[in-house]
Amino acid sequence: MRLAPLYQQDREQAMQQGERLVVENLLRVRFGSLDAELSSAIDRLLSLPPEEFTPLLLQLSREELLARFAQENS
Repeated sequence: MRLAPLYQQDREQAMQQGERLVVENLLRVRFGSLDAELSSAIDRLLSLPPEEFTPLLLQLSREELLARFAQENS
C-alpha cells in the first residue's frame, strides 16, 4: 500500500482549507462580516494564485471585489 499519494492528497486539501480560512478571515476583518455575496466570491478568488488574490483582498473595496468577480461569471 502506497501512502505517499494519500498523504499528498491530504496535504493539498489541508492547504486549500487553510487558504480558504485566511481569505474568509481577511474579508471579515476588512468588511465586518462575511455575507452571502462575499461568500459566493471566495471560490472564484481562490481559483487565482495567492500572489494574485492577496493584493485584490487588501486593495479592492467590497463593491470592487463583487463587481470584478460578478463580471467573471458573465
